[in-house]
Amino acid sequence: MAHPESDDEALSWAGDDDATLAPGWKRVGAATPASGERAADAPSATSPEATAGDAPASEAATALDEASDPDEPDRAGQTGSVELVVLGILGGVYLLYAVGWLIVATTPAPELADPVATFMFGLGRWFAVLAPALWFGVTMWLCAERHRARLLWLVAGAILLVPIPFLLRG
Repeated sequence: MAHPESDDEALSWAGDDDATLAPGWKRVGAATPASGERAADAPSATSPEATAGDAPASEAATALDEASDPDEPDRAGQTGSVELVVLGILGGVYLLYAVGWLIVATTPAPELADPVATFMFGLGRWFAVLAPALWFGVTMWLCAERHRARLLWLVAGAILLVPIPFLLRG
């Protein structure tokens, strides 16, 4: 019959007990309280059952207790796969919009009598090229935690930033 220590040794890697490498992870084979057991019933680092080698494991267990349970359905900061697909599609739409506005911006400008009006017209066309990328980036940055608001603002931008001069070219 194999000894439990040798089995635990086979499942560990040199340096697993170093708490600075992976805080929040438990060392394989370390005593942890069961789900029905209270933390006060488990041996502490100062109890006689704890050995000197268990000190990093107890620190890691404390860090794990302070962190949220990984099985909890707390996904406020995570992006779902459907949302990632929608964001990818909208990102592609914004890229196509930027290309459409770039094609419009490189066409010859109409002859205007006022040099200030000519300059402002050209400046506006180049801002139109930058607008889809800026809208997408700012929306992703400002609405990072509010997923529904982010999608609504991106859809609104996809409607507002349509390169109509490109579509009307014939």
